[in-house]
Amino acid sequence: MTAYSSMLLTAALSFSVGLTSVFAAPDLERRTSNADGVSVAVKPLDVAAGAKSWDFEVTMNTHIRPLVQDLAKVSTLVDDSGARHAPTAWKGDPPGGHHRKGVLQFAPLAGSPAYVELQIRGVGTPDVRSFRWQLR
Repeated sequence: MTAYSSMLLTAALSFSVGLTSVFAAPDLERRTSNADGVSVAVKPLDVAAGAKSWDFEVTMNTHIRPLVQDLAKVSTLVDDSGARHAPTAWKGDPPGGHHRKGVLQFAPLAGSPAYVELQIRGVGTPDVRSFRWQLR
């Protein structure tokens, strides 16, 4: 490889890395909260424009007390403007038991929010568990 072609390759890679940081995918990693003997983990499954519903996988585990919350009633999705959105459905394990898993569904949000925050109330302490993702 000549010095000139090496220089061109280095420039192209630098440009490519720069584009990756500008057009990076949204941060949709699993978020967890461990408090009062209860573990709650949430992962967005589909929050894309054009999705039929915005889906969040929720997993709860404890060995302290039964998990009796109705997730459709104790959950709220908050967008970057502060608007609060109620779930349209919980598709998963019913209330009770020490291990629950399912998908919490919301109507797709209008526009393109910079972030969303899923709030779940009353699952052990703290009173509200918050899980936030940057979308852009």
